[in-house]
Amino acid sequence: MRVAVVGLGVQGRKRLGVAGADAVATVDPVNREAGYRQVEDVPLGAYDAALVCTPDQVKLHILEYLLANGKHVLVEKPLVAGHAQPLRRLQALADARAVVCYTAYNHRFEPHIVAMKQALDARRIGRVYQASFFYGNGTARVFRDSGWRDQGMGVIPDLASHLLDMAEFLFGRPEGTPVVWSAQHFENASPDYFLLGYPDAAPMLKMEGTLLSWRNTFRLDVVGDDGSAHVFGLCKWGPSEFVVRRRVLPSGKPPEEVHVLEQADPTWAAEYDHFVKLCATGGTNIDTDIWINEVLNGLGRRVDVQEMA
Repeated sequence: MRVAVVGLGVQGRKRLGVAGADAVATVDPVNREAGYRQVEDVPLGAYDAALVCTPDQVKLHILEYLLANGKHVLVEKPLVAGHAQPLRRLQALADARAVVCYTAYNHRFEPHIVAMKQALDARRIGRVYQASFFYGNGTARVFRDSGWRDQGMGVIPDLASHLLDMAEFLFGRPEGTPVVWSAQHFENASPDYFLLGYPDAAPMLKMEGTLLSWRNTFRLDVVGDDGSAHVFGLCKWGPSEFVVRRRVLPSGKPPEEVHVLEQADPTWAAEYDHFVKLCATGGTNIDTDIWINEVLNGLGRRVDVQEMA
């Protein structure tokens, strides 16, 4: 499959490296290493699919152009709009041209997230009561200096979208209305910390994200009536642990299984392989995008209300 990489920033360079010999064109309006300034400049006969790694504001226009011209698309998350109609239009275009529109959520391919999914499906910890996600990195200054990222809801679309997608992957789409317990501007003009969740869902979900974690940190704790399961760390940040604990009744120190991985991040290559297979078999995840977009827009209104209060 021949691919064009649209956007040669941090994500675009990663996608370019993974695509390898499949990459036949690069596009970026400011990066002089790119072969083309605009995606419309690339001859349509030169490529079959595109990896879109651009700022959010220009994604919809680029995706409409690509899908209308029969190109498969992988686009970096989040895929957001002011309302659902633009996303439904993309879905209709993809269906009409029989091409894939796939939004990349690479943590679904993280080995210990996959192991967590398998443990939950096997009911190894029984009925799940609650799950707590924490995702933190130290990119507050990068956001502030980017020129386009430090605006709107800031960290919330960037990290909450990952957590929402993981929650759907692990537990199914949560019911009820999410609550914003806190959204803070410690260093940035836009929020650089959030704490939100689904207090009335089953399982109850808590999601916390920040740009102010000077050591990159991921943690997922899932508690059930027969034990608990935990993920500490992601492969890209060093050793990652998956722990399963069996409950001791009436109380006591639980026996546990500990699995440790220390390897390079495998998710980008695994996700690219998944995308290539989708292009051969068909399929899209845009329904998830529509849901996440609705949730993020609702959270944005709640954050605005909190700030005006």
